Amino acid sequence: MSKSSSSSPEAAAILSGDVLAASRLIRRIEDGDPAARPLLKEIYRSGRGARTIALTGPPGVGKSTLADQLISEFRAAGKRVALLAVDPTSPFTGGAILGDRVRLARHFTDPGVFIRSMATRGHLGGLARASGEAIQVLDAMGWDVILVETVGVGQAEIEVVHMAETVVLALAPGEGDDVQAAKAGILEIAHIFVVNKARREGAERSVKMIEEMLHLGPDRGPNSWTPPVLKTEALLGEGISDLMEAVSARWTYLASHPEVAEALGRSRARHVLTETIKTLAAGRAIDSREGEPEFQKILADIAARKEDPYTAAERLLGPAGG
Repeated sequence: MSKSSSSSPEAAAILSGDVLAASRLIRRIEDGDPAARPLLKEIYRSGRGARTIALTGPPGVGKSTLADQLISEFRAAGKRVALLAVDPTSPFTGGAILGDRVRLARHFTDPGVFIRSMATRGHLGGLARASGEAIQVLDAMGWDVILVETVGVGQAEIEVVHMAETVVLALAPGEGDDVQAAKAGILEIAHIFVVNKARREGAERSVKMIEEMLHLGPDRGPNSWTPPVLKTEALLGEGISDLMEAVSARWTYLASHPEVAEALGRSRARHVLTETIKTLAAGRAIDSREGEPEFQKILADIAARKEDPYTAAERLLGPAGG
């Protein structure tokens, strides 16, 4: 997409893929700088529909290694990839703790890869407060695939479903504790299940437990997506091709079921609008407007990028919201 001639220099730089300009804006978003809002308004409608994949699961299951392998596979397929890695907040600096991100070092010099760590800063859901807006920035830059790797924090992590069209839940073999934790709500949001470290004892048992829970869960309907349950050994690259095939199948499913993709887009638009209103009005709720035709039209316009959530939120809130 060509950059608009009416864009500000900073917006034009971001739309042209300038990594430094985007990094500066993401940092301002993290800091809660209100001055970032006009720039976010400018770039929102220029989003290019990047494929978004959330990689979530308990700590220690190998999410960073899986992310590393996925980046390599997408790059081999000619895709440009951005990774937004959401980390626990350092109690000393307030910044992100990189942890296993050192595994991603081989991608740092690749211009077709952008890696950004963000700190949760106490925000529930395993996602930084600003991660949704950071995804908007990355989308406007023109990345083909945006990976979001989240902190494994259990039930609150279901917030991730609002950020991505494909949610990959990674678990590790063991005594079943990780699988049991999935019952707390996150089981229902995953589109692909991965039992990583599959050479360990208990991997097959974990796969069977997940399949049984899916079978005993609510009826998904004849046209619903059926989540596959895969085994990987990410450190050795085993099972990664199966994971890539599952992601591709998910994309094919969404393309052949536009009503599902549209509903997903509206759900994401509602989340973006809700979070924006919370930011502008200290958490004022919008549930009371759910049934209003005007409100539904706003959601549709945001999902279709005919409207940005900032202008929409200000219009809903009135002068007091600015």
